[in-house]
Amino acid sequence: MTTQELAYEVISRLKKEYPDADCTLDYDDAWKLLVSVRLAAQCTDARVNVVVQDLYAKYPDVAALAAAEPEAIEAIVRPCGLGKSKARDISACMRILHEQYHDKVPEDFNALLKLPGVGRKSANLIMGDVFGKPAIVTDTHCIRLSNLLQNRLKPFYGLTAVNGKFDKYAIILLTSSNTEFPQNLPTQALFSGENL
Repeated sequence: MTTQELAYEVISRLKKEYPDADCTLDYDDAWKLLVSVRLAAQCTDARVNVVVQDLYAKYPDVAALAAAEPEAIEAIVRPCGLGKSKARDISACMRILHEQYHDKVPEDFNALLKLPGVGRKSANLIMGDVFGKPAIVTDTHCIRLSNLLQNRLKPFYGLTAVNGKFDKYAIILLTSSNTEFPQNLPTQALFSGENL
């Protein structure tokens, strides 16, 4: 089986096993997913979904959250852990969205990476879930899945090094055509990795 055939087989099996996989963070606007993703670091999605209800009740839009003091945000998001740094990042991020992007989340991967508190995993989640673009959210669960495939995928030369480590899971993306890339593939892979 070629590398591309293996990738298609993995995608096919994930589609079959997790046909309705969706992001487990609740959101109805891109900026809310951006906030939730930051809060989800070292916290469960379930807890984040509860905490953001109070946050959005007090700060219902980007402008309101941008105007909030980090200490006020921290008082609400503290149950998610790392409250001070998360509140600082959310405050700074919302100010940038408000001042530079007219309260919209940029649809550019590199622009997302420049936002406070946004790394590759978060940017990929936004690109895939919000904008429907091919993106792989590489987390512990996805890495677990990719490690199972590693020996078969080693010959592929499209590997890229990030922080000195190979993003092996991105091979599935690289070997798939953009027209066949399912939008919920990252979530399907996450669920699969959780169940290994």
